[in-house]
Amino acid sequence: MSTTETDVVARTRAEPREHPSRRPDSSDCQQDRSAREVHPAPDRYRNAIGKYKIDRLASCISCGRCAEVCPQGVHVKPGGYAFTVRPHDYQCVGPECARTDRFCVALCPQKALSLRRNPSAECMGDPRWSSDLILATWHEAATGHEPPPHLECRHGASGGGFDKLRFKFEVEDPERPAQVPAAEIDTGLDLNHRQDGRPQVHIDIPIYGGGMSFGSVSIHTILAKARAASAWNSFTCTGEGGYPDRLKPYDDHVITQVATGLFGVREETIQRVRMVEFKYAQGAKPGLGGHLLGDKNTPPVARMREAVAGNALFSPFPFHSVYSVEDHKKHLDWIKEVNPRCLVSVKVSTPTDVDMVAVGSYYAGAHIIHLDGSYGGTGAAPDIAKKNIAMPIEFAIPKVHKFLLAEGIRDAVTLICSGGIRTPHDVLKAVALGADGAVIGTAEMVALGCVRCACCESGRGCPRGIASTDPELMMQMSLEWATQRLVNLHNAWREQMVDVLSRLRMKSIRELRGRSDLLCYLSDEPDLAEEVSR
Repeated sequence: MSTTETDVVARTRAEPREHPSRRPDSSDCQQDRSAREVHPAPDRYRNAIGKYKIDRLASCISCGRCAEVCPQGVHVKPGGYAFTVRPHDYQCVGPECARTDRFCVALCPQKALSLRRNPSAECMGDPRWSSDLILATWHEAATGHEPPPHLECRHGASGGGFDKLRFKFEVEDPERPAQVPAAEIDTGLDLNHRQDGRPQVHIDIPIYGGGMSFGSVSIHTILAKARAASAWNSFTCTGEGGYPDRLKPYDDHVITQVATGLFGVREETIQRVRMVEFKYAQGAKPGLGGHLLGDKNTPPVARMREAVAGNALFSPFPFHSVYSVEDHKKHLDWIKEVNPRCLVSVKVSTPTDVDMVAVGSYYAGAHIIHLDGSYGGTGAAPDIAKKNIAMPIEFAIPKVHKFLLAEGIRDAVTLICSGGIRTPHDVLKAVALGADGAVIGTAEMVALGCVRCACCESGRGCPRGIASTDPELMMQMSLEWATQRLVNLHNAWREQMVDVLSRLRMKSIRELRGRSDLLCYLSDEPDLAEEVSR
């Protein structure tokens, strides 16, 4: 670990602990002054997990040769003669290094070093969120840049969906520039295309944070998401758990959600924000509504939701006041009357007639149609619902995009997607299929150290304090550290998106919308499946 990284870790661990009910003050805005600067934010645990492990045998004579040759800083020999610190093997690039003349295993005079895959890393994840994707996301959050080649950061191992889609890049033509300069590429989006007299809302990156309620995740997680959104001129969503007071400094970058349970919904909070989202359904559990089990419903959560602490809370499905487009319009008109300056987003799942749902939402007055596919949700969502009910988002996007084009209203509405967006390459693939931008949730949690253990529903189930309302677990994660991790993640994602757009010779992400001709499916056209260069 470098001196800078060591200082960051020491500073993070030395921060005073905050009480979750502390009122907002100027310190909550401190991160925004440094905006989107990238700073090292290494893993907060002493023994970070990497893809490879370096084992040092007793035959080691502490000659220091490995520390001299390793370009990754894996070997650390502090003052004295012996190696007293275990190798920082989370920084090891494995076989990639073996192809160079600086491979510590080969250069050890005592042959005391050996390289192997890390079993702790191999047991993490699943086919969609592979261990490589988890480790790559951690690296992006720690450094703010694309991971090294030994970590696959572009796709998982599910064998379908986005994992089978690749971009087709043109063969280099000496008559034309091979790439567009990065400084000329615009990744921003305007969110209001209705020309209805309401303010324009612009975001600088084509992503914003999904709804995670106070109760489902910790207040530090919520605040870190809001601070990163403010730094990157984007948004985060409150979910259906109400609007914590500590979010007030970030009102212009917060979406407040109105869901079927109406937990914590007040006119005062609706009037504070620039965007309100109606959640009619969630792609991970359509037809089921939300749920918060009793051990996560702590007294602060219960006060926010105006409920009884310790009781399980369930949102009904659907809104029992909405049975037609006319009823839907009344809902949206209500919000527009309460807050004349806000935009209204409508979040729906992806049934087979999702295209008709989208058109209905447009005519009801929605500015943004948010499609939530079946691969999203936290570990609290039932697997039987996630894997068997809603349509995968990669099928829903082109279906809705083409129908809106046929209706002549595609340019009058913003189409946002979520539910299985794990990487910046997934974002760009979704845009090429017809979306304008994407909402991310799980990726942000992974950036904060989530290991995908799927215990989110329990109050003490999250061992890393990310999706926990338990005060002791929650305080494991510093707010400053969490904010910097998310700021870094967004920077790494934007760099990768700019790289792909540059190779596609596009100056704006808006040029990519609907360009499905730039995609190929691996099993259909393997000869055209060129990977994004590193």
